Amino acid sequence: MNDSHSGPAGELLLTPDGSRTALNTRYGEAYGSRHGAAAQARHVFVEGTETDRHPAPRVLEVGFGLGVNFRATLAETGSRGAPLEYVAYEFDPAPTGVLRAVGEGGEGSGHPAWAALLEGWGQASPSAGLPLVVQVPGVTLTVHFVDVLRAALPREWATALYLDGFSPARNPEVWTPALAARLAAALAPGGLLATYSAAGHVRRTLAGAGLKVEKRPGPPGKRECLRAVREA
Repeated sequence: MNDSHSGPAGELLLTPDGSRTALNTRYGEAYGSRHGAAAQARHVFVEGTETDRHPAPRVLEVGFGLGVNFRATLAETGSRGAPLEYVAYEFDPAPTGVLRAVGEGGEGSGHPAWAALLEGWGQASPSAGLPLVVQVPGVTLTVHFVDVLRAALPREWATALYLDGFSPARNPEVWTPALAARLAAALAPGGLLATYSAAGHVRRTLAGAGLKVEKRPGPPGKRECLRAVREA
């Protein structure tokens, strides 16, 4: 995988908060919110899972995408010296150049873990089935280049779960009861799952997996979003 890899990422998009995202040509949607990609990452995922308060968060992400959620998490945990373990699943990785362009000058882009990711991303070989592992002081990142539907997920591990697949209309496989049950099992007791979606069937699916679901005010451009807790 390198900058010549065709990947699914197309046109770069500048969002109103000054952050960038890109169009995904496979699904015909932007990777992050067009109303503010960085704002969505912070509000929905970092704050929605209370990762900004956790002394040693363990984050599981479905859909690494362009790394915007990872950078937002890096910026927050790095600002207070909290150790971070981060595991992500991405079956269709974007080219390194797109990750670099989207992240340039943005929050978390100066962190050593982001520099190490960009270096390793260009050398990774998804076809070999091997994850990319980044380790710098205070941060361990593992990106599995596999379809999360067929991946072996950790059990009772995650303090936070970022469910950031493309919309249910475009990518329905990520929003099924079967996957929701597996994601619920990956949460540690008391762990929080967050997603930008507030669709009724998503709420019912998460509740059916045994999670306690609540609505939150949404990020810019959305009225509401969801979070769900695996009760102890």
